[in-house]
Amino acid sequence: MTQNKPKLLIIEDDPGVQKQLRWSLDAYDVVVAGDREAALAQIRRHEPAVCTMDLGLPPDPDGSTEGLATLQQILALAPDTRVIVLTGNQDHANAVKAIGMGAYDFHHKPCDPEVLNLVIQRAFFLHNLQQENRRMQQAQADSPLAGVISRDPGMLKVCRNIEKVAPTSASVMLLGESGTGKEVLARALHQLSPRSKERFMAINCAAIPENLLESELFGYEKGAFTGAAKQTKGKVELAHGGTFFLDEVGDLPMPLQAKLLRFLQERVIERIGGHEEIPVDVRIVCATHQKLKELCAQGRFREDLYYRLSEIVVTIPPLCQREGDAALLAHHFKNKFCAQEGRASLHFAPDAIAAIESYAWPGNVREMENYIKRAVIMADGNTIVADDLGLPGEGAEEEPINLRQVRDEAEYKAIVKALARVDGNIVKASEILGVSRPTLYDLMGRHGIKTGA
Repeated sequence: MTQNKPKLLIIEDDPGVQKQLRWSLDAYDVVVAGDREAALAQIRRHEPAVCTMDLGLPPDPDGSTEGLATLQQILALAPDTRVIVLTGNQDHANAVKAIGMGAYDFHHKPCDPEVLNLVIQRAFFLHNLQQENRRMQQAQADSPLAGVISRDPGMLKVCRNIEKVAPTSASVMLLGESGTGKEVLARALHQLSPRSKERFMAINCAAIPENLLESELFGYEKGAFTGAAKQTKGKVELAHGGTFFLDEVGDLPMPLQAKLLRFLQERVIERIGGHEEIPVDVRIVCATHQKLKELCAQGRFREDLYYRLSEIVVTIPPLCQREGDAALLAHHFKNKFCAQEGRASLHFAPDAIAAIESYAWPGNVREMENYIKRAVIMADGNTIVADDLGLPGEGAEEEPINLRQVRDEAEYKAIVKALARVDGNIVKASEILGVSRPTLYDLMGRHGIKTGA
């Protein structure tokens, strides 16, 4: 009979109240606990999505210390559990404190069965939505572009370009500031290509000393130099059949630029200390934050190599130019680090969202990730405020003034920003924008905005 009923935990030390709640909540498979130890045991055994809890638990039935301690341990053990605190009218301050610690809601005693039922139904509904969202994110993790989170038209165009070029054999140059996600796109390109089952090898030209870089790239024979105790293949050779990613290619020394150019022309390599030409079939993808054409003009980068590497050029916009993406990514990283750090769900206060949207993010997505991780760790209660972020300052962004386009552009930006601010919640977005849900759906359809973009 109870197999299909959702599991509900009631934490209550009064047998009479336990019986009353069991009777009024017969739509659920109810389990009960009368103290902290029993409550934690039931959480471990049944993993209920929702539980109700009286703050007055033994050995402090007239106070709240035991109830608040139990709440803290429940949320540490099962952060996604929706805890509904049952409290007397005179106990409002402790109810507010419980909410600050991460409780889902509170309900005054004596309980109104209909109202409590509605609160519990909504708690189960939101828990199911959260789990479904998590399953969808896990399913999307198998997608080659799952690492790219954006609603910005420019960034979505970059993703489409990656999808177009991936099946080809063309060399790809990824241009963008540090922290914009060049390696994420390089890996996505590899996963979308016919070479996806082979290796993806990456090397950062700026991170390896010049005297070691050649052996890292092309390998060496035994005895080629002091310390070369055995034959060692280079990264290019190890990537045979797959994709080789050269990050920060603008820092490649001139002598190695010539050797890399010869490899791109002949598709053969020679290990250091060797005389045998070894054919290698590999796709080259490279990335840099530098302006290679300027380096070519200065004589610091070979022009012929530049044209070999840049058969297809993909320019990644910085985070400050991606409309709505700052708030969208902030929500993503908040959810990621809450799960990673074992914290209950956190929410951004309005001042935190305002700070995130106004900051220029010179370090792009990587900087965003660091600041949000800090905020998740430093936040008190279940809300992240601006001080938790510790952002250094606020930036301003100019709005377009083209009279023919200003209405549509402003409308589009407002919708994207509202959706990002509330993490895609249509109801909340429509409230922010001051329109009905059907109207918002119509506007999203007209502007080609998808809820899951």
